[in-house]
Amino acid sequence: MPLIDYRFLDKIVPKTKIKKSYRKLKSSYLTRVRFATALFYFGMGFCFATWASRIPDLKLSLKLSEANLGTILFALPIGQLLAMPLSGKVVAKYGSRKIAIIGLFVYVLFLSFLGLATQSWHLGLGLFLFGFFGNFCNIAVNSQGVFTQQLFDKPIMGSFHGSWSLAGFSGALLALLMLFLKLTPFQHFLVVVVLISLLILFNYKFLVKFKPQKIEVKEKTSFFKIQDTSLIWFGILSFCCMGSEGIMFDWSGVYFKEIVKAPGALVILGYTSFMITMAIGRFLSDILVRKFGSRNVLITSGIMISTGLYSAVLFPYLISCTIAFMLVGFGVSNVIPIVFNAAGNSKKVPTSIALTIVSSISFMGFLIGPPIIGYIAQMTSLRYSFAFIGIFGILISSLTYKLKLFR
Repeated sequence: MPLIDYRFLDKIVPKTKIKKSYRKLKSSYLTRVRFATALFYFGMGFCFATWASRIPDLKLSLKLSEANLGTILFALPIGQLLAMPLSGKVVAKYGSRKIAIIGLFVYVLFLSFLGLATQSWHLGLGLFLFGFFGNFCNIAVNSQGVFTQQLFDKPIMGSFHGSWSLAGFSGALLALLMLFLKLTPFQHFLVVVVLISLLILFNYKFLVKFKPQKIEVKEKTSFFKIQDTSLIWFGILSFCCMGSEGIMFDWSGVYFKEIVKAPGALVILGYTSFMITMAIGRFLSDILVRKFGSRNVLITSGIMISTGLYSAVLFPYLISCTIAFMLVGFGVSNVIPIVFNAAGNSKKVPTSIALTIVSSISFMGFLIGPPIIGYIAQMTSLRYSFAFIGIFGILISSLTYKLKLFR
């Protein structure tokens, strides 16, 4: 349980004299803590959305082919993967608050370096470092989310992940403005560096303060030796969710173009509808969990993912596929917030390491899912590949129903 120092409240309003005022001040302070944590989630998502929005410009300026760009983009997940065995231990040793502050600043700093690339290897190296330090930021900020959740009686984890999704829209809107002003990617990235630096400056004091968790050398609690087997199941659930989410990011536009035959700009309708419902679903997640329980929400989420994907396969038409992709967006929105919160509260493994284990397994789904779609589509068709991924939703529902983790 994190330790927050409320002693400053005693100096302002003694508890013994004015209990109501003390509770009011404490409640407002906790609200500010929650807002600060949400903004750090927003900052992470904003950085990633900013990078993604300028990929076409960097591709053009560096004169990269599709194959070359695909190879270079692979540097980002490689950096994330190599950081995973280290990030959990570092966050556990030095505390998520300190690493979240440093990590987010370094993350946005390396974002600006991407805009300076003049050769393909510059971009590849920058992406590797962007992914490497981004993983430290990810583990630290998610740990902050778990600790902040422990301070509240009601579920709030979904709103944090909703902030990350909201940042995707905000980053895209800023990118449109930067393109309208004809700013280069580097100038655009510098603007984001200033914005994120201000975000850190005005909110770092309100992050949860807690004693860093000590790791005994004898126990060797690490990514490679898992003492809490429930984390494996949490990882599998997250793997299925991230696999489904990954194909929507990478293949929804292609599906609408090649299978649905959507005309012109309507090609992006599937992706847009998915992103909108995923963001809305994450902000509604806390309410749903409070009313129906984590287990029921997860089972329903899996059903929605499968129903959405199989509906898109059976009825490949513009309106039906748009509704189907909206269902998938609602389905994936709840899984990660619920699973990460449950994993972060493990009693056998430090929070940061538990999150590292689960996020490592889940990230494999995000990384492997899209290529699997490509291979299956090459051998059969894109519709059959989407039908295969529909199995992931069934696994989420069936595993949640069978396991006792959420009862």
